[in-house]
Amino acid sequence: MNHEVNTLIDRLEQSGSLDISEYEYLLSKRSGEALEYVAKKAVIARKKVYGNTIYIRGLIEVGNICRNDCMYCGIRRSNSNCDRYRLTKEQILECCHEGYEHGFRTFVMQGGEDGAFSAGRVCEIVSEIKKLYPDCAVTLSLGEYKRAEYKAMFNAGADRYLLRHETADKQHYEKLHPSEMSFENRMRCLYDLKDIGFQTGCGFMVGSPYQTLGTLAKDLKFIEEFSPQMCGIGPFIPHRDTPFGNMAAGTLELTLYLLSIVRLIKPTLLLPSTTALGTLNETGRERGILAGANVIMPNLSPLSVRKKYELYNNKLCSGAETAEYLNELRARMERIGYEIVIARGDIKE
Repeated sequence: MNHEVNTLIDRLEQSGSLDISEYEYLLSKRSGEALEYVAKKAVIARKKVYGNTIYIRGLIEVGNICRNDCMYCGIRRSNSNCDRYRLTKEQILECCHEGYEHGFRTFVMQGGEDGAFSAGRVCEIVSEIKKLYPDCAVTLSLGEYKRAEYKAMFNAGADRYLLRHETADKQHYEKLHPSEMSFENRMRCLYDLKDIGFQTGCGFMVGSPYQTLGTLAKDLKFIEEFSPQMCGIGPFIPHRDTPFGNMAAGTLELTLYLLSIVRLIKPTLLLPSTTALGTLNETGRERGILAGANVIMPNLSPLSVRKKYELYNNKLCSGAETAEYLNELRARMERIGYEIVIARGDIKE
C-alpha cells in the first residue's frame, strides 16, 4: 500500500480539501488497495450522515429533443437516427401519480434542451405537481436557461436543479461541445442556480475523450470549492451515432474511486449511483453504493419511450413495471446491507 496515498486520503477525510496537484497524485496512484481503502472511508463518512438509508428518485425523461449538438450525446441535434419524442403535461403527471403510489417523494424531470419546454411551460408543470403532491420534491434537469427563468422555476416550487458541468477545464469543455456552447455560460448557470436557492447539482463524465488526470483533478477541486448539494458522476459510454462513437468508455473502477473521493470532499452530498454504472456492470449500482453513493434514480417514464432516451449505447433499461422493479431494487440493496426509504431525501447539512 502506498503510504503517501493513505496519508492524502486520511487528510481528505479530516479536512475535505486537497490541492489540485494532490488530487492528481491520488488519481495517478490508483490501485486496488487504494480503491478499497478510500471506499471504506467514504462509507464511514456517508453512514455518519445518512446511516444505511438509500434515497430513491423517480426519473421522468420528458423528451429527447435537443437544440444542442454535444459530441458525446446520443440525443444531439444532428443525430438523424434518434427517434424523437416529447411527453405532454398529462403524461408527466401520470408518471408522478404512479410514482407517488409506489412511494416516490422526489420526481426528476430530465430532458434535452427543447424550446417547447419554455420556462413558462416548466413552471406550469412544476406548479401542478406541487399542488397534487405537496409533500414531494421536484428536481429539474433541463439544461441552460437565463437567470430570470431559473428564478421563475424556483418560485413555481422546483426544489432542486441538476446541471452537470461535464468538465471544469475550459479547453476540455470546448473539445466536448460545439462552438455555440460556452464553458462560461455553463458556470454562470450553476452559480445562478445556487444563488437563487436551488439545491444545486453538478457532475462530470469519467473517461470522456481528451480527459486527463489533470482535468479530473480540476473537477474535484471545483466540487470542493463550489460545494454543490448533489453531484452526478458516471462513466463516459460512447454512442454509435456521435463523433465519439468509436472512443473507449470510462472504467467502472475509476468512477468508483472518484465517487469515494467526492464523498470525502463533502460527506453530506446527495450522490447517485447512476444508470451508467449499471450499464457497465451488472452489479455496478450496488458497487456505487458501496463506494459511498446514497441515491438511486429508477425510471418512471412510460415504457414506450424509455429506449428512445438513449444518451449512450446499450443504456440499462428495465422493461419491468414500477412495483416489480422496486421490489427487485429493494432486495438488491438489502443484500448489501442498505434500506430504501420513502422520503423526499433532502440533503442533511
